[in-house]
Amino acid sequence: MPADRTTRSCALLATLALSALLTACGGSGGTSVDGKATLRYTWWGNPDRAARTEKAVALFEKEHPGIDVQTSFAGYDAYKQKLATQAAGGDAPDVMQLDYRQIDQYASGGVLLDLGGQSKSLRTDEIDAGLLATGRLSGTQYAIPMARGTETVVYDAEEWKSSGVALPREGWTWDEWADSMRELKRKTGKAGSVDPGQSEDAFEVWLRGQGKSLYLKSGGLGFTAGDLARWWTFADGLRREGVVSAAEQTTQLDGSVENTPLGRAKAVSDLNWDAPSSGFLALVGDSVTLAPMPSGKDGTPGQYFKPSMFVGAAATTAHPEASALLIDFLINDPEAAKILGASRGIPVNESIREDVVPGLEDFDKTIADYQASLEKSLKSPPQAPPSGDNALQTTFSRDYDQVSFERMSPREAAENYVTEAKAELR
Repeated sequence: MPADRTTRSCALLATLALSALLTACGGSGGTSVDGKATLRYTWWGNPDRAARTEKAVALFEKEHPGIDVQTSFAGYDAYKQKLATQAAGGDAPDVMQLDYRQIDQYASGGVLLDLGGQSKSLRTDEIDAGLLATGRLSGTQYAIPMARGTETVVYDAEEWKSSGVALPREGWTWDEWADSMRELKRKTGKAGSVDPGQSEDAFEVWLRGQGKSLYLKSGGLGFTAGDLARWWTFADGLRREGVVSAAEQTTQLDGSVENTPLGRAKAVSDLNWDAPSSGFLALVGDSVTLAPMPSGKDGTPGQYFKPSMFVGAAATTAHPEASALLIDFLINDPEAAKILGASRGIPVNESIREDVVPGLEDFDKTIADYQASLEKSLKSPPQAPPSGDNALQTTFSRDYDQVSFERMSPREAAENYVTEAKAELR
């Protein structure tokens, strides 16, 4: 089974490259309707992000009457799978939202347009140089960061406070977090949190808190099977105690807030990213609050600011200039920024951020205040993960399923994962 997953991922990357070559001449991206350029723009997110994006796109179409934009969105897991299928078939959307972990794979696979050649339509001069560089591969700008985000413990503050358990604080350790989860379970009868063992993101925060990393600069693994076994032993121990989500609940996770234990009222908190946490408002109510992720035993923070997502264009688009104009609008237009708020994170355009952040309201302000509270405490982000990591995210949660359903020990599953990961990264 592990070898099959690795083989499928390698085959996908090869197919991406081949499809890009076969379709480069034909331009299978946007089409023209009644003399207008028609673009397909896709993203992942929750209904709140979708409503704001649709409103911003409507404004773009009003200001650019020669361009029609066809939009679509889905939850993260479904979106990632669909985009991989489209890209492998040479049918990538003209403009697409991308995750940090997809840049290397799609750029090296020939799927993404060189945005550096669209400088007349796309301005990047007001984006922090370090953030902008995260969308670059071998000197070519393939994607533009849309916003800045960070990990968070998102929780129902009303329920947490009423339980009498001490509230989360900056600098709390993973052991202190675990003790809080135990108390929440005892006081509320619910799981304290989603099981962190299934999340590669949570594992990375835990690793960085110990001075280690998910990947080395060379692209190899920055941790051992022993490190992963310790993490999975920690998480599985909490699951066995019943203080984090049960295996049957954890396997329902699909990247949407609706299918999380917190979203289903089965837990008091969740481990997530700050901007997507706005989706909990419709499920939990206005008491949704953000807190820092747990740190290492010596207080070393593991979380970091990273581009919450990127936007890129298909190498096969028939309308590269129109695609660049849409990207420019989403990142640099002041009115679009007011509409989008912090639904994708805090804006990367520095002038817009200065103008928009003071006027943010409701949960957008919660996100801005949360990031401001961490401004001076977080360490620099790691370099973008190697292309194999996109597939390994799925492998990580699948291998932890073997632990949570008690089919493998944490050590056996960790050794299995490390073997697969090394093969995938090769």
